[in-house]
Amino acid sequence: MTMGRLRILIVGELSRLNKYNVFSISILVAIIWSIVLFFIDDTMLSSLLPFVLLVDASLMSVMYIGSVTYFEKIESTISTLLVTPITNSELVLSKVIANTIHNLFSSSLIIIAFYFIRDIELNFLLLFFGLILTTMFFTIAGLSLSYYQKDFTSMLMTIMALSFIFLIPTILYMINILTWEGWEYILLINPIQAAEQLIGGGFKGAIYNYQYYIGLIYMGLGSVLLYLFHTLPKFQTYAIRQSGV
Repeated sequence: MTMGRLRILIVGELSRLNKYNVFSISILVAIIWSIVLFFIDDTMLSSLLPFVLLVDASLMSVMYIGSVTYFEKIESTISTLLVTPITNSELVLSKVIANTIHNLFSSSLIIIAFYFIRDIELNFLLLFFGLILTTMFFTIAGLSLSYYQKDFTSMLMTIMALSFIFLIPTILYMINILTWEGWEYILLINPIQAAEQLIGGGFKGAIYNYQYYIGLIYMGLGSVLLYLFHTLPKFQTYAIRQSGV
C-alpha cells in the first residue's frame, strides 16, 4: 500500500460522493435536523441531539456507502479498477476513509450550529472521536452488506430491517420503556447501543462506566476485525462478480 495512491483514491471517492449528490443530500438532511432541533426545548434537546448524531453516524453511513456501491455497479467502476496496480486494501480503505470524512462533515454542521445557537456544552475531542469510530464501523459494515444486495432498493429494505432490529430497542431503552435490568446486558451485543454510549460520552454529564468502554472496544476492535476478516477478503469476489466474470 502506498500513501500517494491511497490519497488519490480518497480524493476520487470524495469527488464521486459529490458527483452522486450524496454530499448535497447529507447537507440537506443536516439542515432539516437543525431546524427541527432548533424548536425543541432544552430538556428534550439534551437527549434528542445525541440520538440524531447516532442515526447520522450509523444508519446514514450504511445508506451512503450503499448508494455509492450501487452507482459504481451501474457505471462498472470497480471492474475497470481491477486491471490497475491499485490493491484491494487501498480501494476498501479509501471508501471507508472518504465516507467517514463525508459523514463527519454533515455531523459537524449540526454540532457547530447548536454549539453557537443553543450554547450546548460538549467535549469535542470525545464527541468527534466517538463519531469517527462509529462512522468507520458502520461504513465497513455497510460495505459488507452491499456485497449481497441486488440493487439500491434491496439495500434500503435491509437498512429498514436493521433499524427495527437494532435501533428500536436502543430507543426504547433510552426512553425507559425497556425497564427490566437484564436489558442493560442484553443490549451490550447491539452495535447501535455501543455507538450510543460512545457518542453520548461527548456530552455534558456523560458517565464513563463499563458500558462506555465496551462501546469503545466494540466500535474500535469491531471495525478492525470486520475489515480484516470479511470486508477486505470478500471484496475481490464482489469486484469480480460486478465485472461479469
